[in-house]
Amino acid sequence: MRDQMLLEAAALGNLNACIRLFASPPRFNGFAALIPVMSPGTSECPQMPDRKCFEVYIARGQLGAACCKVQSVTLIWSLGMRNLKLLRTWECQPVRTVGTPQGFCLRADKGTLLVSTEYGIVEVDPTTQEVTNEVSLLAEGFLPEDGSGFIVGIEDLPDQEFVCVATATGDVILCNLNTNQLECVGSVDSGLTVMSWSPDQELVLLATGQQTLILMTRDFEPITESQIHQDDFGEGKFITVGWGKKETQFHGSEGKKAARTKPVEVLPALPWDDRRPRITWRGDGQYFAVSAVCPETGARKVRVWSRELVLQTTSEPVPGLEQALAWKPSGSLIASTQDKANKHDVVFFEKNGLLHGEFTLPFQKGQVKVNELLWNSDSMILAVWLEELKTEDTAQPKTYVQLWTTGNYHWYLKQSLHFDSSEGSQSIVSLAWDQEMPYRLHILCQQWLYLCYDWQWSTDRSSGEGASDLASVAVIDGDKVLLTAFRHAVAPPPLCSYQLQLPCSVNQVAFLMEPSRSGDLAVLDASNRISIYRADGQTDTDATVKTGAVGGSRCKVAVPRLEKTYRFDLGDNRDGKNPLWLRLVTWLQDDLFLAAGQAYLPAHTSIHHLNLSSSAEEGSIDICSPVTVDGDVISLCCNPKTKAVALQLSDGQIMKYLWGAEKPVVTPWLNSSGSAVQFPSPCMQTALAVVGGEETIFGLTDRCRFFINDIEVASNVTSFAIHDEFLLLTTHAHTCQCLSLRNTSLKALRSGLGNASVPNSETQRKVERGSRIVTIVPQDTKLILQMPRGNLETVHHRALVLAQVRKWLDCLQFKEAFECMRKLRINLNLIYDHNPKVFLENVETFIKQIDSVSFINLFLTELKEEDYTKTMYPPLEPTNVCELHNSDGKKVNLICDAMRTAMENISTTKYCLSILTSHVKKSPPELETALQRIRKLREQTSITAGSVSAEEALKYLLYLVDVNELYDHSLGTYDFDLVIMVAEKSQKDPKEYLPFLNKLKKMENNYQRYSIDKYLKRYSKALHHLSKCGPEHFSEFLNLVVDQNLFNEALKLYLPDSQEYKTVSYAYGEHLIQKHLPEQAGLIFFRCGAFERALDAFLISGNWQLALTAAGELCYTEDKLANLARNMAGKFVEKRKYADAAILLEQYAKDYEEAILLLLEGTTWDEALRLIYKYNRTDILETNFRPSLLEVQKNHLAFLETQKAAFSCHQKRLSVVRELKQQARNEMLDLELPNCPESDLFSDASSMVTASDASSKYTHSNSRISARSSKNRRKAERKKHSLKEGSPLEDVALLEVLGEIVRSIDNLKGEIHSLLKHLVLFGYDGRAQELQQAFEETLRMVERSLLEIWTPDLQQIPANSILGPNSTANSISAAYNQQKTMAPASQDPEFFIPPKLNKSIQWKLNLLQ
Repeated sequence: MRDQMLLEAAALGNLNACIRLFASPPRFNGFAALIPVMSPGTSECPQMPDRKCFEVYIARGQLGAACCKVQSVTLIWSLGMRNLKLLRTWECQPVRTVGTPQGFCLRADKGTLLVSTEYGIVEVDPTTQEVTNEVSLLAEGFLPEDGSGFIVGIEDLPDQEFVCVATATGDVILCNLNTNQLECVGSVDSGLTVMSWSPDQELVLLATGQQTLILMTRDFEPITESQIHQDDFGEGKFITVGWGKKETQFHGSEGKKAARTKPVEVLPALPWDDRRPRITWRGDGQYFAVSAVCPETGARKVRVWSRELVLQTTSEPVPGLEQALAWKPSGSLIASTQDKANKHDVVFFEKNGLLHGEFTLPFQKGQVKVNELLWNSDSMILAVWLEELKTEDTAQPKTYVQLWTTGNYHWYLKQSLHFDSSEGSQSIVSLAWDQEMPYRLHILCQQWLYLCYDWQWSTDRSSGEGASDLASVAVIDGDKVLLTAFRHAVAPPPLCSYQLQLPCSVNQVAFLMEPSRSGDLAVLDASNRISIYRADGQTDTDATVKTGAVGGSRCKVAVPRLEKTYRFDLGDNRDGKNPLWLRLVTWLQDDLFLAAGQAYLPAHTSIHHLNLSSSAEEGSIDICSPVTVDGDVISLCCNPKTKAVALQLSDGQIMKYLWGAEKPVVTPWLNSSGSAVQFPSPCMQTALAVVGGEETIFGLTDRCRFFINDIEVASNVTSFAIHDEFLLLTTHAHTCQCLSLRNTSLKALRSGLGNASVPNSETQRKVERGSRIVTIVPQDTKLILQMPRGNLETVHHRALVLAQVRKWLDCLQFKEAFECMRKLRINLNLIYDHNPKVFLENVETFIKQIDSVSFINLFLTELKEEDYTKTMYPPLEPTNVCELHNSDGKKVNLICDAMRTAMENISTTKYCLSILTSHVKKSPPELETALQRIRKLREQTSITAGSVSAEEALKYLLYLVDVNELYDHSLGTYDFDLVIMVAEKSQKDPKEYLPFLNKLKKMENNYQRYSIDKYLKRYSKALHHLSKCGPEHFSEFLNLVVDQNLFNEALKLYLPDSQEYKTVSYAYGEHLIQKHLPEQAGLIFFRCGAFERALDAFLISGNWQLALTAAGELCYTEDKLANLARNMAGKFVEKRKYADAAILLEQYAKDYEEAILLLLEGTTWDEALRLIYKYNRTDILETNFRPSLLEVQKNHLAFLETQKAAFSCHQKRLSVVRELKQQARNEMLDLELPNCPESDLFSDASSMVTASDASSKYTHSNSRISARSSKNRRKAERKKHSLKEGSPLEDVALLEVLGEIVRSIDNLKGEIHSLLKHLVLFGYDGRAQELQQAFEETLRMVERSLLEIWTPDLQQIPANSILGPNSTANSISAAYNQQKTMAPASQDPEFFIPPKLNKSIQWKLNLLQ
């Protein structure tokens, strides 16, 4: 039974229940199954971020350490900007039974309450509101029959199915609730005052009437006994070595008297103290604290004891210390209360007994007493149970329950429950936090009224989307509301922009859901009043509003003002029973609120309409409850745009509330497919938004599961918010995602959340660990996050920034966009790239709005040719933006020209520097033009206001351009005054540049410019100027042409008939000969009349037509021409160009017989037949033609047989090699199984072995081969791709050879076709048919084998690199896993692509088929 409950609690992720149910280390049977259950991967519990430590402690049997670990992580989230939202409440008052309730405990396995009375134990079921069991303790005399008995402690022991009860008379009784059998396991004659069980229920501690402590095991075997009051301090006594004595300190104006230790006056316990001991355990059960009244001084002291009942420490004397005592489960502090001279404080002790912090209760001195303090199970909330002191005026004192929490070293009062003192009211008997649900509080009142409340944390923020919304967040702090307007100031809690003072404690706040007035705030306080605060911009001062941090004295903002307070009566049926009967207050319209409350039927909820009425000075609220929902409504959310209202029931079901109908109704919430929406788990935060035209509900559970409608899309979300057109989330991966809701679909949105691991610079960014979203400033880029330690940070998420910038650019608000981009370091190219056409049409508007020379210069200097909408800032959704980029990619030049034209139209004087920037930024930079502008400035005599001097312009230009480069360009203007002006601004030595300039000044004008251009390496210009210097400088001209390869430019400078032109042409031809371009050299030689050199060049190039043309120009005789033709024919025969050789022999050498023989040798059958019949030499048909046909047919058949045999052999060998490699790979993978403890130290990627890895040692051996010649490289390639059996790349070599065979066979199609025609022509049909059949079979065999040799997976070559800036360990491992089944990467990927067969050639003859 116990193990089953333990596993169920673990499956639900309830660690507190696991710890409570789990007992001592020896009872670890069955917990082995719990550890895998509690390892959900990325789905981490927000209250348990370090589950691994918990598992390790459990596995070692250290339950105490595990408990402490669980509790020690509960304070990682700061609660400074969040409020407690009441989710639901139960109100149960069963049929009266005998007795008065004295206390209770929870029976978690049954969901019932065990209530102790003066007569026994009563078990109550809150669901059915019935008494399910009664156990009387009167029969055996455990309690007196006169009703004076008192039960001092009651504890449910679920693993033993018993309830342990301790009576004031000293009996400890075990009661079996199934059989109602009683067993007295011990009795103390002096009576008992307290019974306290350790958190793990392994130990029980009893405080007796004789002021002793008795420690026993869970089986009630005594361990030890000790007196409560000890003279010794304990084992943790402080040790001093004499340093820092009070006598040696400087005491200032107090003088030496301050050095004397003054005894602390110890006052006796307060009159209302019940003088009973209080015992509280630390969360891990290793220590407990006891508060008891000292019999000597009459004052209370707190002592800390170990689990073995060994005194550790004793608290310092604290005057006015009261009875309440509670040890924080996380183990850091012990809470108690102290009545001081002028205030009432909750104080905290450390384990060493020293005071450590306090906060003041909001009551006057002597007004209340504190009955109990209780920490919830995750140490977040401290509940304070207070009761008014009885006076003559109060017959029935009021009772209060306050819930306090801390953040940023400030204590906030988040909830206050006021139990009225009027007639019929209920006084609290006992209260307790639920151990399984951290935010569930159980309260038991007199007359058997049982109340149960479920709270959850929420952020109350305004929901407006306009620029008028201040992005306000309201924080409840007792009778104050701390309102922070994040649009004006980011004030960390507890600081705020405005402090709203209310007459009593506040329980709920709600912002108006109308977008135009979203800053209006409604406050519901504990006295059932709603106060309306307006943020309408009026400057009237309000005494209830104090101004805090609103951006400084210069920031003029509207202060919220209290408009009116409205009050409603609860009615006789509710008065004084449930102080928090109204929950989930939502301000829908200006005069209408929605709220939820418990209906008269159990597990039903009434939806209340609260209508404001302003008839009287204090407004009233008309309440109507038109709808009752079957189920507990735990959330109510509204879409400010559509006014749709969604209700969430406790089982996750979503209902739509049609509140605007004539008769409001509740219907199931349907999705687009028509099915009802139900969250798989109840969500603590819900929101509505329109996605893809469909109203969609989002939900987040307290276990970080995020739902869209009824589908879970993420399991590591810590917070989320809907902002305008975006969904923002923070995750356990310490990232903030921003997904667009505009022009998207639910499927795309879910896919975007599912692919969150893919890095994207716009939709995802890193944030600090534990960050949570507080709010987003509308129409701005601010995202406010709260860190775990409580401070606030403003981040500008890239998606929000870019979306806002795009809006500004669409509205032509260039100034706002520019300032935002400059501040947040967004590349300014986006101003143009977002919509080039619009920008170019509004360049003047852009310049006038920016109105700053510095900012325009900044914009121009950042320009790049890159389109940033395609690279750095791609839009979240595709848009049809008209692009206006030049086809030549000169975007920068286009912008510079447009900007310069606009600036010149507006004011050339004002934007002088920006105009210079536009010249410099162009590609290539127009530095000479910029220098010319500076020269014009220098020539101006009058200087107007606001104009820029030449000195200033030149100084600015030097910031943009290197001074040496600018010096060279100034020299290129041939303006020596400007050169000297630039040189003076540089670091050049005047002794270097002045002699050079003086030398230039002495030269003739053209030669001077030639010298300057040559110095600047502007050789084309230098050549132009040198050509004007006369014939005496032609030799220098020719040398420059040859040295700088400026032949084409030089030829343009002279007439074709001039001698200079011919000289340059001859030099050009010789240059082309050296460059191995003989044909082009021959053209140049021929054009300039050098026919001998032209003939030589044409002979080298093999162009016999132009060679004969040059020979004709040289007037060659017939014999000389014939010899030239024979020489050229011999060279063509060597190159196997038989057709060209035949033409030369037949036409120029007049030797047709030799021409025919060459044509037959080259298998040019058609041309050979033409010459045979042209010269009527039919005898050659029998002597040469027919034998050549038959010989070539025979050779082709032999070649085909050889190729077929080689192809089959290599194909079989390739199959064998592949099988061997696959077998070796499998054996290697088998060896990599994790059989050794060290195997998990190696990554998957390092263990993968591919064929390329196996060949690495062979490949590296060739690393010394030099790449100095292609011959060596070819030799290395042949070595690497060796057909030798067993070589590392034998399979690659086989693929190479097989590809060559296929290509050689395919290339025979044309030759075979010609041969077949002439075989048929001369009657060799059998021979032709034999050849055609053999070639067809060969082609069919090759085509059939292509897919077997070049398999599809062999052709899959990865397009992207495995490694890279965006690669992760998982992606690299996956890529290597994929490559295991792929062919090895090679330097020649064409080997792995099958050769393409040319099927367009019709080579077969149909008459042979």
